[in-house]
Order: sequence, then structure tokens, then C-alpha cells
Amino acid sequence: MRPRFARGVVANTLVALFTLATLLPLAWMVTVSFMPRGEASRFPPPFWPSRWSWENYHELLVRREIDGAFFDYRVLPALWNSLAVAALATLLALLLTVPAGYAFAKLRFTGRERLLRLLIVSLVVPGQVAMLPLFLIFRELGLVNSYAGVILPGLAGIFAVLFVRQATLAIPEEMIDAARLDGAGELRIFATIVLPLLAPIVVTLALFVFLGSWNDFLWPLIILTDQDRYTLPVAIAAIGREHAAEGELMMAAAVVTTLPVLAIFLALQRYYMTGMLGGSVKG
Repeated sequence: MRPRFARGVVANTLVALFTLATLLPLAWMVTVSFMPRGEASRFPPPFWPSRWSWENYHELLVRREIDGAFFDYRVLPALWNSLAVAALATLLALLLTVPAGYAFAKLRFTGRERLLRLLIVSLVVPGQVAMLPLFLIFRELGLVNSYAGVILPGLAGIFAVLFVRQATLAIPEEMIDAARLDGAGELRIFATIVLPLLAPIVVTLALFVFLGSWNDFLWPLIILTDQDRYTLPVAIAAIGREHAAEGELMMAAAVVTTLPVLAIFLALQRYYMTGMLGGSVKG
């Protein structure tokens, strides 16, 4: 009993230390965002503000008049742009990848195994390799500086298809065969049997796609040329080029970038944990 208790204490201590090491930078990010300008540059850097101030958020988010002209960092428009792009990209990606994953798992068609092997091989190709030819194609199609150009490359993610396929393989064949014997078509089987069983997986995949689209920086930076169309990571990077030394302002921008996805993650945490740790689908 004592060795087991000692192992439990050691394991819990290591988990607590790992959790602290993970959360400490995030907590410091939040506290720095409330510091007066220049305080975070002191050595050693303080953890708590000498006084709590909203001035960094006010400067970042509120339009103000400077020398008779109105000025703002265009963070709120970029925030709405990112929300719209990430939500639409998630919805369209689910509409394409979830049925594709089901087809690769449960339907028999010519060339299925060859296509599956090709998808797996394609996973090892870095996405950056395709960016130049993809940009040239989108330029010919007139999709440069458009949200369609931002969204389209990520709609049929190979990882998403394989992720759904692996989860669908756990659904008993007998259940689907019984529905077919009862006269149900593939679309009805998918909608009434497969989708309810895959709900945690679909929510988990939606979270992955949303986070990937929300955090994407390089491709929107390449394809978008109009500042009014910038997504949040691109807008924050543009601010950082001029205000890199103002750590408090940049930390406030990081908090604004993090809060929406953190709220979505916490709201969907139950489904996410079920999808990641369930391991199988009960028949």
C-alpha cells in the first residue's frame, strides 16, 4: 500500500507541476495586459501590476481622435472577420469530411484502398510546399483578397477524413447491415445512425478545424491584401510590427485573441473529452 501511495503522490505532484508550468505563462499574459505602460519592461519583470489599468484594452479596441483625425487598430473588425471565417470554414469542412470519412470506413467502391493510401502519403507533404502553386491558381481564379481564398484550401483536410474514418470503423457492421436490410438508404443510415453515434467525434473535429482556422496566420497573410479584410492573427502581427516594444499592449492583443477560442473550448469540453478519450462507439 505504501509504495502505491508514494507513486500516487509523485504522480500527482508531477501533474501539478506540469499544470503550473503550463498555466503560469498564460496567467502572466493576463496580468501584464493590465499593467501601466512600460511596467513589464522592468527587471526582474513583475507578475502583478502596481495598479490595474484598462488603458491597453481601451487603446487597442476603442476608436479615438488624434490630432483631429480618428484612429483605431481595427482589432474588432478583424475579430469579427476571424469569427466569420473560422465558423464558415468549420461548417463547410464538416459537411465535406464527415461523409467522406464514413464512405472510406463503411462503403465499398472501386479504388477505395488506393485513395486511402494516397491520402495517408499526402499527410507527410508540408502544407507550405503547396502555398506558391496554390496562390498562383487562386490568382488566376480571381480569389486573391477574398475570404473564399482563405477558406477553400482547408475544406477537405486529410487529417479530418482519416479522423472520422477511424471513429466510424468502431461502429458495428451488423447495425448498418440491419438498417440496409430494413430498406434504409445510405443517406438515411448516415443521418440517423452514424451521425448520432459520432456526435462527440464531430464536435471534437469541429473544435480542431475552428482552432486551426482561427490561428492560421501564414495563408491569410499571403492571400489577403486589404487591411479591412485581415483576420485577427494578421491584424495583431501588423500591430506588432509597430509596437513590438510595448509588451503590455501586445499582451492585451494576445488576450483578445485567446478569449473566444478558450470560451468555445470550455463550452464544448464535455464533448471534446468524450471524443478524444472514448476510444470506441458502443453498439
